[in-house]
Amino acid sequence: MAIDKVRNYLKKWNADGRVLEFEVSSATVELAAQALHCEGKRIAKTLSFDLGDRCILIVTAGDAKIDNAKYKAKFGKKAKMLPAVEVEEKIGHAVGGVCPFAVNENISVYLDESLKRFDTVFPACGSSNSAIEVNMEELEEYSGACEWVDVCKDWAQVES
Repeated sequence: MAIDKVRNYLKKWNADGRVLEFEVSSATVELAAQALHCEGKRIAKTLSFDLGDRCILIVTAGDAKIDNAKYKAKFGKKAKMLPAVEVEEKIGHAVGGVCPFAVNENISVYLDESLKRFDTVFPACGSSNSAIEVNMEELEEYSGACEWVDVCKDWAQVES
């Protein structure tokens, strides 16, 4: 199971014991927020994109949306999400549990600036009923992120 793969991967930081599993689904931002009793914007959603020659992941705040103009300026192509049926094979996790940890080789992970307004966020851990609470330094390290990017919209207006 992918959650076991993620737990094993997180052992190198002694973070495997921090993985949370729920009796209910956390497959969407709304469901994860309910399971964690937190605001949806603190859910770190991981989106999978097809760049043609490779796939990438972008981790964003739960209330952020991809800004097509910013995305194209950064990656040189129109934002094209991976079809759901291809996600598990290409990324290593199924839709609902996609996370930036223990992904397939040659997958670049980017972290969106929308996350930086929080002390901690909750990305999934490979299954549709899991998460881990991490701070920004941990998210950066555990995900092996190549860089922080600014490719989202709609979140700045709702900051508290």
